[in-house]
Amino acid sequence: MSTSRRAVTILDVAAAAGVSKSTVSRALTGHGEVSAEVRERIEAAADSLGYVVNTMAQGLRTRTRILGAVLRDMTRPYYGVLATALEEQAELRDYRLVTVVGGAELTTASAARALRTLVSLRVDGIVLSSAQLSVEDLVPIVSRLPLVSVGRLERVEGASSVSVDDSVGGADLATHLLDRGHRRIAVLVVDEGYSLSQHLRTVAMADAVRAGGGEVEWCPVPSDRDVRGQTQRLADEGRVTAVMCPTDAAALDVMDELARAGLTTPRDVSVTGFDAQPPLSTPLIGLTSFRQPVTEMGRWAIDDLVDRLEGGAAPRFEVMAGTLVVGRTTAAAPTR
Repeated sequence: MSTSRRAVTILDVAAAAGVSKSTVSRALTGHGEVSAEVRERIEAAADSLGYVVNTMAQGLRTRTRILGAVLRDMTRPYYGVLATALEEQAELRDYRLVTVVGGAELTTASAARALRTLVSLRVDGIVLSSAQLSVEDLVPIVSRLPLVSVGRLERVEGASSVSVDDSVGGADLATHLLDRGHRRIAVLVVDEGYSLSQHLRTVAMADAVRAGGGEVEWCPVPSDRDVRGQTQRLADEGRVTAVMCPTDAAALDVMDELARAGLTTPRDVSVTGFDAQPPLSTPLIGLTSFRQPVTEMGRWAIDDLVDRLEGGAAPRFEVMAGTLVVGRTTAAAPTR
């Protein structure tokens, strides 16, 4: 008896979802009107049957020399710098790049939808950059395409990843503050479900402060966009001499709230950020931060895809070193 399985067809998906073949086609290609409820039912049926994988394999019989990218939020400097690096390196390697941009909250469902859009365009490989999402649940959708995750440390079979060493960055910033005499330090700790990278770096900040003999004011925040409430509390209590933030954008919000409370940075409270990407890395602001090698990470991601496509290279896992940037937002701890 043969053990081979019949290839799943669009008719199988239609039968499983209880709709017509044409409705399945419209839902999975994004061409035509389909209600959200029906689309979700069709996508669930396609995933369970492995339909996307099979159609993808058919599309790879010939190369398109097009790469796809799914980026979380282009309003952030990090993703703007990354998008530029991906585009430039793809052109250098003689490929075109199609980018799909998610909202500030790139859910698994929206990422899966973006990946299906790229699959329908018959891209040769995909870059996924969202510190909120693991590629583990998304790999099956594109299991025949090379996939690389940028900005999130992952070791998922079938996918490459490149990221900065968030733990080292957090520890370096903490050591910088300890060396300047700070002992009561607040750390704005981001929820892991919002961003694994931001969570790891802020936990590393707190661990390093404790290891260096400092006292940590552990301040949980839902995201780096929601730091003002904790900052107001810290300003009212007046205990800490420094605040460590998960991103540069968060650091600006913290300094703004401190100023509203009549406190000056760094005379009263030192503040650190993380990312150090333009325009927030300008000396005019002078943030003390930790620079992620975003341009290098983007170039690495494109090279990884092309090397796997053209040379048969295996998936790789790369953790890059960042750089401590000492600016004007940190100073010696004030005497209180």
